[in-house]
Amino acid sequence: MDHSDTTPILIEPIGVMSSPFREKFGTPRQSGLVEAAVGELRMLPPFDDPAMFEGLVGFSHVWLTFRFDRCVAQGWRPRVRPPRLGGNTEVGVWASRSPFRPNHLGLSVVRLIAVVNEPFVGLRVAGLDLVDGTPVVDIKPYLPYADCVADARGGFAAARPGPELAVDFAPAVERRLAAIRDSGGLRRLITRVIALDPRPAYRRGSEPQRHYGMQLADYEVCWRVIDDRAEVTDLVPLDGR
Repeated sequence: MDHSDTTPILIEPIGVMSSPFREKFGTPRQSGLVEAAVGELRMLPPFDDPAMFEGLVGFSHVWLTFRFDRCVAQGWRPRVRPPRLGGNTEVGVWASRSPFRPNHLGLSVVRLIAVVNEPFVGLRVAGLDLVDGTPVVDIKPYLPYADCVADARGGFAAARPGPELAVDFAPAVERRLAAIRDSGGLRRLITRVIALDPRPAYRRGSEPQRHYGMQLADYEVCWRVIDDRAEVTDLVPLDGR
């Protein structure tokens, strides 16, 4: 087949995701794993027209097509190492959801909380797995009768990740949480993210005293893992206050 006359495809962002995940580390590897991860899709002109969302309120979930913009400079790979296989076994990129793929496009299904018209036009959603600032290129409603396939097989990722870590909070962190207005929501977010054990697979079971840090919501969260329990050891506002 002659591809010499193929017309380039221009895909432009329709909106930008505002997410509690400030960096890749700690971001869930799939959508829906952390229901407490709530964010906002803020539309860009000319796609910030409320008329474009008419009829969407009746759907419980939506598909978001986005671009792994932070991985573009690193290019794509024909074979990748999925975390679900320990990060050591290679599979073809089409058998993975790796961000290092041609065109760097991703697809996530998220719960629709609300269609928003003020102070911005867009969506409020839950169950996010997108880093803050991710460009979104399309929205589609989730259709249970078509998108939920009863006899589908999941290959090497047939089941949800597990087992999960138990998460405790150091006394100093408990005191800081008590002074935060939405402490319940922040606690749930931190707990669910760390329970999924975002550490690289090769670090699990080693270096039990190693402390990890990640930027989550408006905080730097520090934690460590001993056996099958994680302890949140520090919680520092990103603005330094």
